[in-house]
Amino acid sequence: MKLLFKLQNLKFLWTLKPPNRTFHGHPRLLASDVYSQYESIRRGKQEIPKYFNFASDVLDKWSEIEKAGKRPPNPAFWWINGKGEEVKWSFEELGFLSRKVANVLTKECGLQKGDRLIVILPRIPEWWLVNVACIRAGIVLIPGVSQLSAKDILYRLQASKAKCIITTDKLAPAVDSVASECQFLKTKLMVSKGSREGWLNLTELYKNQSADHSCIKTRIQDPMIIFFTSGTTGFPKMAQHSQGSLGFRPLLSERYWLDLTPSSIIWNTADTGWILTSVSSVFDPWVFGSCIFIHNLPQTESAVILNTLCRFPIDVLIGAPTLFRMLVQNDLSKFKFMNLKYCMSGGEPLNPEVMEQWKSQTGSDIHEVYGQTEVGIICSGFQGMKIKPGSMGKAAPLYDVQIIDKSANILPPGQQGEIAVRSKPIRPLGFFSEYIDNPKKTAESERGDFYVTGDRGTMDEDGYFQFIGRDDDIIISSGYRIGPFEVESALIEHPAVVETAVVSSPDPLRGEVVKAFVVLSPNFSSSDLKSLTRDLQDHVKKTTAPYKYPRKVEFVQELPKTVTGKIKRNELRDKEWGRM
Repeated sequence: MKLLFKLQNLKFLWTLKPPNRTFHGHPRLLASDVYSQYESIRRGKQEIPKYFNFASDVLDKWSEIEKAGKRPPNPAFWWINGKGEEVKWSFEELGFLSRKVANVLTKECGLQKGDRLIVILPRIPEWWLVNVACIRAGIVLIPGVSQLSAKDILYRLQASKAKCIITTDKLAPAVDSVASECQFLKTKLMVSKGSREGWLNLTELYKNQSADHSCIKTRIQDPMIIFFTSGTTGFPKMAQHSQGSLGFRPLLSERYWLDLTPSSIIWNTADTGWILTSVSSVFDPWVFGSCIFIHNLPQTESAVILNTLCRFPIDVLIGAPTLFRMLVQNDLSKFKFMNLKYCMSGGEPLNPEVMEQWKSQTGSDIHEVYGQTEVGIICSGFQGMKIKPGSMGKAAPLYDVQIIDKSANILPPGQQGEIAVRSKPIRPLGFFSEYIDNPKKTAESERGDFYVTGDRGTMDEDGYFQFIGRDDDIIISSGYRIGPFEVESALIEHPAVVETAVVSSPDPLRGEVVKAFVVLSPNFSSSDLKSLTRDLQDHVKKTTAPYKYPRKVEFVQELPKTVTGKIKRNELRDKEWGRM
């Protein structure tokens, strides 16, 4: 079936008019102006183009606009670290350097179109060069988070059959310890000032390489990136995205989510192995011609984050909920942000209390985004849309999002069910292609005409979605179905609670009960824990339905999390049920 793009029941989005911003005398230049050839597709009047390459059709186009003096003097890429080092690239410089890296990959490493490459790098400039170079050469990129162990790396190399890996000297020993078990691995590249036996030095090679490289012609459905899903159970699956699903998608929906311009500077604090980084630190900003800002922090420190927002003209801040929960622990009145307009949070729900604290102290909103590795961002509080605390906004323009039951029937507003996205008869452009080498799981992701997320939620009369919890996170106590997020939100309102996770715990009478794992604020670390437990329980009873209160409370120093910052409730739940 041909891949078509249609906007249905989304007329209200076209009425949202972006502000008329300027930058140093430059009028606002929208991506829709730059890519006017795609406007008829945006309106559902023709088929998606057969060929597309993000590097040649987007990045090189902005380089031409830059040369013509029609883009503001913003860099395309702006990188700093805590050591006083700084890198700024224009789109022209980005193109020049990425062509050099593309030649390293094809000439020095012998990689061809369709070959797979794993990149495990922290937030350093080379990560962005490798991304663009792979797109130019048609090499399928596989990002990995920098905290991966040798066992994790072995699984990824074997499952993906990657022919090349790029990492740092810090992870090189871990790769060497498993490389002999990876028959497809041919080349190891290291970003380092030093050398290591059996490794090529990417830093030295690309500096001395020619920049004469012709971007390969790719079909819009050709594979571009594979993400290992960050699921809380089982081995990670390989979700493959195409040139179209990540590279072309923002051309059609650019003015609804981030509302960026070439004047904008966007800072995403997420790890480089997460799809949110690819979306908000590569594809979507550069479609707008915006500047991607990166502060390479060895660890997240709230004072450094806040001071960076004061020192640099950052328009948009993006981070996991943990980031904002941490930031609101500070006296934000002491900080005057230079240019911050709004924030985005994703990965898991952000408690309404944190959103309200941030808004009252900074004046800027936090817009929630909801999505998955497989389908990207499918819901958000779009610019110009009223924010409802506790809601993750409305369906994104490319998607028909519904709440369905086990038989794939659409449920009415207010009724709890599974969050799903219509995938038939027309598969949305932003969807993943498949789980590589796993047709069973690919098939299981569909129910009737829908892709099922595995998350439970509700939709109100106005089309706003609310997250209830993972299907396997739901607690059934004395016949009541209890979502963890509502209990967690109630707990985090209490001044003693910095962070919390709620899971089921076995109970001989009720089958299972609510248990809360709580990280305390330093101000309450010396409190009487028995008294504080009763206080927290009473607080939840007053805040939400009394049957939802945590009958068990355990105080912990920290919560287990995935490498992308999601709380690993399954680990806590398994501990409770004696499976660890």
